Amino acid sequence: MIGALGEVNFLVSDTKIRTFDDFRRSCTGRWADHEVIGKKPLSQFIGPGLDSITFKMRFDAFLGLNPRVEMDRLVTMERSGKPYTLTIGDKAFGVYKWTIRQLDEDFITVDNEGRLLVSEVTIELKEYVQ
Repeated sequence: MIGALGEVNFLVSDTKIRTFDDFRRSCTGRWADHEVIGKKPLSQFIGPGLDSITFKMRFDAFLGLNPRVEMDRLVTMERSGKPYTLTIGDKAFGVYKWTIRQLDEDFITVDNEGRLLVSEVTIELKEYVQ
């Protein structure tokens, strides 16, 4: 197993391929700029901001997956509002859990009977700190 986001396992097996591409993590600090008359503002570091992660997943019926089922599972996870552990390899990624903030779904291939054969989902995660 390559890793997981909650109950969604990233894996390559003899019967299924469920992996991610274009994995990107963004880190940002929180800053306040204080106005000073006649001078440039003074910057003050307030603390770290919440990290975000984006990646794509491709669901292909020819690679052992049902794209509609896979996308529905992610939508259910996003709408639950629950935080999930993200693992890459055998280690949790980051210090905290992650929430699904946005899903963008692309229907790539639909057959002549309306069955979704290939889809791609872009997932945006945000760090969840309690």
